[in-house]
Amino acid sequence: MAKTKTSYFCQSCGYESPKWLGKCPSCQEWNTFVEEIIEKSNGSIPDWKAASTSTSMQRSNKPVLVSDVVFEEDHRMLTPDKEFNRVLGGGIVPGSLVLIGGEPGIGKSTLMLQLAMNMPALKVLYVSGEESDRQIKMRAERLSPNAGKAGGGCFILTETSTQNIFKQIEQLQPDLVVVDSIQTLYSSHIESTPGSVSQVRECTAELLKFAKETATPVFLIGHITKDGMIAGPKILEHMVDTVLQFEGDRHHVYRILRAIKNRFGSASELGIYEMLGEGLREVSNPSEILLSQREEPISGVTISATLEGVRPMLIETQALVSTSAYGTPQRSATGFDTKRMNMLLAVLEKRCGFRLGTQDVFLNITGGIRVEDPAIDLGLAAAIISSHQDIPVPFKTCFAAELGLSGEIRAVNKIEQRIAEAQKLGFEEIYISKYNIPSAAKDKKMLDFSRFSIKVIPVARIEEAFNLLFG
Repeated sequence: MAKTKTSYFCQSCGYESPKWLGKCPSCQEWNTFVEEIIEKSNGSIPDWKAASTSTSMQRSNKPVLVSDVVFEEDHRMLTPDKEFNRVLGGGIVPGSLVLIGGEPGIGKSTLMLQLAMNMPALKVLYVSGEESDRQIKMRAERLSPNAGKAGGGCFILTETSTQNIFKQIEQLQPDLVVVDSIQTLYSSHIESTPGSVSQVRECTAELLKFAKETATPVFLIGHITKDGMIAGPKILEHMVDTVLQFEGDRHHVYRILRAIKNRFGSASELGIYEMLGEGLREVSNPSEILLSQREEPISGVTISATLEGVRPMLIETQALVSTSAYGTPQRSATGFDTKRMNMLLAVLEKRCGFRLGTQDVFLNITGGIRVEDPAIDLGLAAAIISSHQDIPVPFKTCFAAELGLSGEIRAVNKIEQRIAEAQKLGFEEIYISKYNIPSAAKDKKMLDFSRFSIKVIPVARIEEAFNLLFG
């Protein structure tokens, strides 16, 4: 008979304990332990090929020297979606395990179904544990006509048992597997409900073993918690190769695909989509959607040049400064770190003499994105003072510099790409740090800003920038 073991798992982080605990020692959450029954068969281990495989049949690996390892460069699988390729680091790596998380209804299933149907040269298996094949067919018909005609290589499987899924995989032998979603799968090796910590961990381990042994890429769609974190144990994000976050507001049409973790590329890439009735459309030039079309200059609005991975983008930064109606002034920022906003306000008050201690200050990054690039510091500071003094910033002016605590304008990286993006969108002048010029002095071509038609204004202090802007 199989030996049954009972254990307690934290539903927040996956911490295992032999007894119930009120507070999790790992994540410090209260009342998150749930009892789960784990059944381990004697002489067998879970395997993606069969329900039971004796340990004597398992291939044992031996240590080898690094110099003796035969390395063959894997060619990435390019998809028709250029935004998706960029976020993954240049395409899909064979044998990789990718986890995609996002809020309900944000478009995760639409994104993966559209990807599966747009790759007719590959045999794609779309495994759904949440919808029936008829429901998936209805979604497929709502996609673009090109995607509907190209769906010849996409197979649909509505199943939740991993053992049955692997049987179908062994018969079909697909080139790509999509699982929607990992929280709905269950393995017969674990006696617990689908979606529990042990089930999610076991199913992911089986899919990971399948992906590595067969060099078949697997995409997992995952739910998120109310805090915005991917549901399930934290070890789930450590097991996969890439973690993608699909973000956006369901009341707006734009969606953002962000790489949180990527073993095969940069983890700071960003892809932008537009949700339409016939599917998701790639946004090749995100600066156009992040800049509002204004007919006249408005105080408190500036344009900053930021960088997401290797892609430069111009974003609109808005500030509102008003007299506090209550005793304590409010400090609120949307899409920007509130602590860094407080630092900028302290610099403006200490170094420039602006009295902002009794003012309500609100910051907003348009487009619904969150920016952590310090290169927007100068643009935000200019927006705050513009709103405070009610003086608009010139319409065709943008900024790309970091602000230090002593009021100095610090240099930022890849300044040439930022300048080129501003020039492409028709801006007439850009404020940068004076210290960006010595860093580029080693290369005469990079030092030559005269090749840009846009006027480059180097500044060293925040006071100097404000004198040029507001007089």
